[in-house]
Amino acid sequence: MKFIETNNIKGDLFGGVTAGIVALPLALAFGIQAFGGVNDPSAASMGALAGIVGATMLGFFAALFGGTHSQISGPTGPMTVVTATLIGGVWASSGGNLSDVLISMALAGLFCGLFQILFGVIKLGKYIRYIPYPVLSGFMSGIGVIIILQQLYPLVGLKGSGTMVDLLVGIPEAVSHGISVTALLLGIGTILIIQLFPLVTKKVPATLVALIVMTVISLFCNLDSSLIIGEIPSGLPLPFFAKAGIDMSSINWLAVLKASVIPGLTLAGLGSIDTLLTSVVADNITKTKHNSNRELIGQGIGNAVAGLFCGLPGAGATMRTVVNVKSGGRTQISGMVHALLLLAVLLGLGSLVKYVPLSVLAGILITVGWGIIDFKGFKDLFKIPKADAVVLVVVFLVTVFVDLLTAVGIGMVIACVLFMKRASDLVEGGYSSSTMTSADLRKGLPDPGLPNFDKTVPWSDEGGITDEMRQHIYIQRLNGPIFFGTINKFKEVMEDVPSDAKVVIIRMKLVSFMDQSGLYAMETAIKDLQARGITVLMTIIQPQPMYMLRTLNVIPAVVPEEHTFKTFEDCTVFLKQELATKNNQ
Repeated sequence: MKFIETNNIKGDLFGGVTAGIVALPLALAFGIQAFGGVNDPSAASMGALAGIVGATMLGFFAALFGGTHSQISGPTGPMTVVTATLIGGVWASSGGNLSDVLISMALAGLFCGLFQILFGVIKLGKYIRYIPYPVLSGFMSGIGVIIILQQLYPLVGLKGSGTMVDLLVGIPEAVSHGISVTALLLGIGTILIIQLFPLVTKKVPATLVALIVMTVISLFCNLDSSLIIGEIPSGLPLPFFAKAGIDMSSINWLAVLKASVIPGLTLAGLGSIDTLLTSVVADNITKTKHNSNRELIGQGIGNAVAGLFCGLPGAGATMRTVVNVKSGGRTQISGMVHALLLLAVLLGLGSLVKYVPLSVLAGILITVGWGIIDFKGFKDLFKIPKADAVVLVVVFLVTVFVDLLTAVGIGMVIACVLFMKRASDLVEGGYSSSTMTSADLRKGLPDPGLPNFDKTVPWSDEGGITDEMRQHIYIQRLNGPIFFGTINKFKEVMEDVPSDAKVVIIRMKLVSFMDQSGLYAMETAIKDLQARGITVLMTIIQPQPMYMLRTLNVIPAVVPEEHTFKTFEDCTVFLKQELATKNNQ
């Protein structure tokens, strides 16, 4: 197998260029957001440079060494939130020493990369997938809210920094000092273009259109210099130890190291989660399978190099990856092309970027934050089990008002404790409340005590399926709870449905419990099968899973009522009638 595939050059070039165009305004915006806590006239230009350098270095090396061939990597919302907290803290504790700020960011990125390489070497990639949906939902929604709140100040031409509480409490005082109506109109115009331009065409990235159009308009508005990015140094980036403006002799190395290690570990954990989630999205679109541990090593190398050159740390970026894939990108070459395009911008067009208004970038980030919020999870908040709802809300609040890594940790602990409680209740109560009986167990059904997705061993009540019916029928036998710990195995077996299958029967007799993660996995799997023209039937759904499927409208909105059966015999009768009808046509 070749290290780099070269059989899709045309698609990779187009995909990489398109992804690079989409990445440019986001790299600028995330970079400036990261330096939002630096009260210095050059903060915006430093941030913009850090964003582009990070996107270039991480994008190139993560693509070259990573395990998800179509992945596009760069600064992302979650990573930027952590970096902004680090930079703001170092700025405050060092008394406004820019050298300490830049070195801390560089070392945090370096530590992030080293930790990610370690994660990949010791093969931690497979464990990240066991994060429950409510934890991810609350976490990502919290990050989206943080991004939006942080951009409210630059949206109206003001400077704001500090914790979320500080930002919220300080809004009245900040507004009392006067807002820039011009900046606000430019920001609102940016948001409107991003939301409405896709209705005209999706072939041109709406963020780029908004960036260019609103920047051109701003040139006629005679904006104050504090409301635009400012001059960005052009040329090849230099390592932090050779960078002009960093006084190595004035740095308190002990303090800087202490300030960088924990944020580096936080960034590594966060970036790994963010990246592997995007890898799963890429797999679903391209019908490939990524190498999670290799991907972590590639991300680690990319972030380490980005840190070395004072670039913003990042992760696999979902929107940019999807754009790349839909534009034809399939191999590592697409990610490398995306990075080289950003490098070309850095080398030749830095002088033009300086005119971009900060409120325009704020508008771009507000749309990013809005897109991160999991509205589906909140919409279903009163329908899902109370335990899942509690986890989602707690993680959301801790993310916004405390700390990102703490939120994930607390969420995982609560989710595991609640699941153990559910499992205990099922064991103590037995299966008396379900449709299973002792007679069922005597029929040779699998042991219901352990999760198992065995699609090869027929159950004893399947004798009514004729040979003619078996030609196009695939029976998926599920055994045990479908929850956050088993959904990846569930997804794997659901992907094994043969291409010539016309009907899939999902047997749920032994599925005693389903959580929010399992429900959404089931819904996605069914929709994927239906998109392939396959009819999905479901048999013997126990009370708790049935409650979940009905309450969240999977039945009847996704699976019609007439395609669910109380017994497998009823399902067999239905299939025989359907077959007879087709034979008579």
